Amino acid sequence: MNIPKIDVVQEAYEYLLQAEQTKKSVAPLTDLFPNLTVDEAYQVQLKAIDQKVKDGQKIVGKKIGLTSFAMQELLGVDQPDYGHLLDSMVVVNIGTINSEALFEPKVEGEIAFVLNKDLKGPGVTGEEVLAATDYIIPSLEIVDSRITNWKIKLQDTVADNASCGLYVLGDEKFTIDGLDLTKIEMSLYKNGELMNKGKGADVLGHPATCVAWLANKLSEYDVILKAGEVILSGALSAAIAGEKGDVFTAEFSDLGKVEVSFQ
Repeated sequence: MNIPKIDVVQEAYEYLLQAEQTKKSVAPLTDLFPNLTVDEAYQVQLKAIDQKVKDGQKIVGKKIGLTSFAMQELLGVDQPDYGHLLDSMVVVNIGTINSEALFEPKVEGEIAFVLNKDLKGPGVTGEEVLAATDYIIPSLEIVDSRITNWKIKLQDTVADNASCGLYVLGDEKFTIDGLDLTKIEMSLYKNGELMNKGKGADVLGHPATCVAWLANKLSEYDVILKAGEVILSGALSAAIAGEKGDVFTAEFSDLGKVEVSFQ
């Protein structure tokens, strides 16, 4: 008897889609599909993004995850990952988030890049990223996971659009002239209490190195970083869980602050 081959990418896509539609978190993909590869996980992500674009949403940028060695060690991986930013994910600075629309949100402070020309890998360097940078801007990323209790492996978060939920950008744009991005310090506050700190050097040694990694990784899927896109370059410190009533503020040396609240 011929047993039909399971289309793992399609099955995983539908599994995560159901979680999104019902707002009920699910067991890890890697429990259901233990042989799921990272490449297949990216195919799941791209299938979901393609459908959202067909439904009228717009890709406005990319995010890089797992840029800290601590997070890589936690998940047992040796590389970052990436996801897509959509126009539906934008929250204005000092804006509010409906916490009931998310699963298990956590908040991170990051340096965002906006490019003034396209970057296409392979072979992109950090120096080329800086040369192609129009400006940087302070940001908060609200990461979220459809996987219950964040029990994720690399394949789980990749398939889940790198656990991207929402993001907030500061109001002021900064050119990189005269700035040492490795020394920019970020302090993350929850309800006025300092939760943690980080600096630019904490993400692969330099935020531009993260963007270069992304450009080179995307070349494997024939995708480029486009001028005008927002690139979230990676969390400068550990993510902090957010709940209804919480207010998060990230203060950056040289870049000001960005804030969001959960309602």
